[in-house]
Amino acid sequence: MFVQLKTGYDTDRGPSWICWVDFNRTWNTARFHGKELRRFRTADANFYDVETEETYWLSGPKKDRTDLRYGPGAPVIDEDARAAYEELLAGG
Repeated sequence: MFVQLKTGYDTDRGPSWICWVDFNRTWNTARFHGKELRRFRTADANFYDVETEETYWLSGPKKDRTDLRYGPGAPVIDEDARAAYEELLAGG
């Protein structure tokens, strides 16, 4: 998944990751990097951290690497997700 922190940053300038995310059966709760996120919807975010109330955007990674619409740089790719991400980019 593509995950980006939205709280405290201008549009698409927060840190982001390509990583594994675990969802519950209804997809209303997500877990990544030790955080528990709950689904909600604003114009800029679709999940929030239940502990810190920080907001995040979660989506599937894009093959054309345009996950960051306006922000500089690239997402950090977690090592345990790297092989699957590279396969996605290669068209697999």
